[in-house]
Amino acid sequence: MQLLIVHHDAEMGGPLVQMVRDYTAHDCDLVGSDAAAVSWGRRRSHCALLLTQVEDDGVDGLALGGALSEIFPGLQTLFLPAYPASAQRLEVADTKVFPEPIDGEGLLAAIARAQTASTGAPDLFHVVDVLQMCCLSRRGGAVQIVKGKQSGIVFLRDGAIVHAETTTTRGSEALFEVIAWEFVEFAYDRTVRPPVETITMPWDEALIEDVAQHKQQKLAQAAGRRA
Repeated sequence: MQLLIVHHDAEMGGPLVQMVRDYTAHDCDLVGSDAAAVSWGRRRSHCALLLTQVEDDGVDGLALGGALSEIFPGLQTLFLPAYPASAQRLEVADTKVFPEPIDGEGLLAAIARAQTASTGAPDLFHVVDVLQMCCLSRRGGAVQIVKGKQSGIVFLRDGAIVHAETTTTRGSEALFEVIAWEFVEFAYDRTVRPPVETITMPWDEALIEDVAQHKQQKLAQAAGRRA
């Protein structure tokens, strides 16, 4: 499997490349910017996995993932955000987001999962992973979220979730609906602004509350099936 690591700091990116080479049989290259990554991609016939910073000088990982996916259909992506791991409020199983200090075992496990993805499989993220990453990265704009035939948009302002919409609901109800979809495809657009601001609860409280309510619903449904 061919991997590409995009990291502005070669002193950080180099050890990641070495870890991949030491613990896997995959080919792995390192570049330091979005422009270098696209240039690299145009010279290659295949790439299965992108491991990229979320943001740094010359790096916008969210945009780069979309650009390289057009060159390599079925490309899987892992993100390296700038915030520390201690800032995360929710833990996500099988995460694809690795803040510092990077969980080496978790990263290798994510690479192994990417290897098992079938050709052309969608690049799926847990919706909580995506929203937490965008909020802690203090992003503004909109995250489009797709689950099969379902779709929704979550609007951000300086890392706060301020509005959400699906085809049937708006505001907090729409955010609650989106959280239930779990593993989704997503696209990010920093230029989009919310049509209205309907959510005032801090992003972490909103996500924690929605996740807890969905867990309670699943437990209740499981108990009902056993009765």
